[in-house]
Amino acid sequence: MLNETTIATFKSSLRGELIKQSDARYDTARKVYNGMIDRRPLLIASCADVADVITAVKFGREHKLVVSIRGGGHNAAGLGVCDDGLVIDLGRMNYVHVDPKKRTVLAGGGALWGDVDHAAHAFGLAVPAGIISTTGVGGLTLGGGIGHLTRQCGLTVDNLLSVDMVLADGRFVTASAKENPDLFWAVRGGGGNFGVVTAFLFKAHPIHTNYAGPMLWPMEDAAEILRWYRSFIGKAPNALNGFFAFLTVPPGPPFPTHLHNKKMCGVVWCYTGPLKNAERVFAPIRKFKAPALDFVGPIPHPALQSMFDQIFPPGLQWYWKADFVRELSDEAIALHVKHGALLPTMQSTMHLYPIDGKASTVKKTATPWCYRDAKWAAVIVGVDPDPANKEKISNWAKDYWTALHPYSAGGAYINFMMEEGDDRIRATYGKNYDRLAKVKKRYDPTNFFHVNQNIKPTK
Repeated sequence: MLNETTIATFKSSLRGELIKQSDARYDTARKVYNGMIDRRPLLIASCADVADVITAVKFGREHKLVVSIRGGGHNAAGLGVCDDGLVIDLGRMNYVHVDPKKRTVLAGGGALWGDVDHAAHAFGLAVPAGIISTTGVGGLTLGGGIGHLTRQCGLTVDNLLSVDMVLADGRFVTASAKENPDLFWAVRGGGGNFGVVTAFLFKAHPIHTNYAGPMLWPMEDAAEILRWYRSFIGKAPNALNGFFAFLTVPPGPPFPTHLHNKKMCGVVWCYTGPLKNAERVFAPIRKFKAPALDFVGPIPHPALQSMFDQIFPPGLQWYWKADFVRELSDEAIALHVKHGALLPTMQSTMHLYPIDGKASTVKKTATPWCYRDAKWAAVIVGVDPDPANKEKISNWAKDYWTALHPYSAGGAYINFMMEEGDDRIRATYGKNYDRLAKVKKRYDPTNFFHVNQNIKPTK
């Protein structure tokens, strides 16, 4: 228990804001993207700068508090917030600086990908990351980072040049290929296990307007589309990315009325090659089987990145299950079709994200992400605004995953996982886990940062 004097002293030492349980803003401040998460921290330190982060880390350690780190708050398992402890909230540290000559982007630990997309777009640049613009830069990056540009540019961590961090003992360090290289290796996929990342420096790519968007087909064509897709995407040029999805068409514009609330399958495409070549690239796709809906065309990169924001606003109930996949057998496809046809709610979905192309050219040991030989990162999410449907969406996701897991590569993309235990975390990092545990011991020997997909320090 902390007395009021101690809390008042902590509050006065912050440039930002300290939010207590008795404050009017408390219930808003403790919310995260996943509405299924309902945790009640003792204190929330809304940090304005690195000095605040150092102060908060030292306070948490001195008073033996459970500490969680919140960037954008999108974490599937809601691990940016904890019960009865201290949340170090980086939301105020939201800034983006673009260097168009060096083609780099510097983002604060509280920045969202929409902020990065907007700032970089003005210079004809983009950083590969995600498919929803309200996602935090920090969480997505530290878990690896997949999205519309994975085949073209690699994972987000493959484009990370350096980070600034506050360690468990309160020290401020920079990690890069030349400075603290072991720490830099670990943060490129090892999650928030090693400290509070206050800034990220990325390599950006000359991407401005994509030829992109969704194509949808009737659910009865799903098996045929999946068989075609598994062959097509692996042979496609790296400039073309496309993730497969089962979905329910939202009941509103821009979708045509006759498709509203209809369960369908689809591919969300993103082509970053020359626009003059786009029609030629897509000709065999459209020729294979005419889609029931074709929204693919020229689109500014930030518009593509934010295309699904309104479908998935903050506060929905989410239950996540995931796996890496090396191949899609006919048996697996049959199971996908069976469970995909049972989507329990309008926002529930299944995605198969390609992780080949450029991402597969990186060695397994170059970063903690060891599934460079996998072809897809599969995610099954039960989603709904109504808490009364929690069991309904969770059970569907669990049943779907249980049926398909025997056909998986074993581990899963860490950003798509709920709290699933040590075995799943070890399976996700494979042979890289022991190296991560050694780095953890060096930089966080007491496991101070453990509210995450936790990697325990080597004993």
